[in-house]
Amino acid sequence: MFIEDLTNLYRKHANAENASHMKNYMRGQFEFYGIKTKERRTLLKQAIENNKEEVITNIRELTFQLYKLPQREFHLTAIEIFDKYLRKKYVESDITLIEKRISTNSWWDTVDFIAKWILGNYLTLYPNMVKTTITKFSNVDNMWLHRSTIIFQLGYKHNTNEKLLFNQCIAHKDSNEFFIQKAIGWALREYGKTNPQSVLNFVNSTSLKPLSRKEAIRNII
Repeated sequence: MFIEDLTNLYRKHANAENASHMKNYMRGQFEFYGIKTKERRTLLKQAIENNKEEVITNIRELTFQLYKLPQREFHLTAIEIFDKYLRKKYVESDITLIEKRISTNSWWDTVDFIAKWILGNYLTLYPNMVKTTITKFSNVDNMWLHRSTIIFQLGYKHNTNEKLLFNQCIAHKDSNEFFIQKAIGWALREYGKTNPQSVLNFVNSTSLKPLSRKEAIRNII
């Protein structure tokens, strides 16, 4: 069984000192085995090789089960394999799973990966879902869903829906949440690499929080 094999590998390679540092870095939000990313991915590859058919045919359920486990390594593993095996194979109803992953065990490390690599890719496959998804996520009382609506276009470059990006920044510009203010600045800064003048015009004409403004124009002026 994939999860059993993976758990045994993670336990075998646990590092208590690393785990303590990781937990502190994440402000005590989660438990850790203390396995660094490179090693974790090597162990994951081994577990997949031993259970490849199960992983490929049951990926959605496996990611759900991994998210129920306490150690953060399992959550990171879940979203990475979800992306790896479903990237160009999403079905429209996967948006429900994506929303659940964003709003469960939420912190910046998983949310930012999901927003850019999973939600962002899903919405390129299903452009008809953009309006309903972003509207729903933006109106739900969940900071991490809000952050996702702002940053999901990271990497879109010339394919960025500028109007949508700016509208999401405006919708959440008065938030006092650090992660929302940073998200606005980050998204605008990244789009500024493609269209700096448009971003500068937007920032100069919009009453953004100081942190958002600072981050947005950091590489423009």
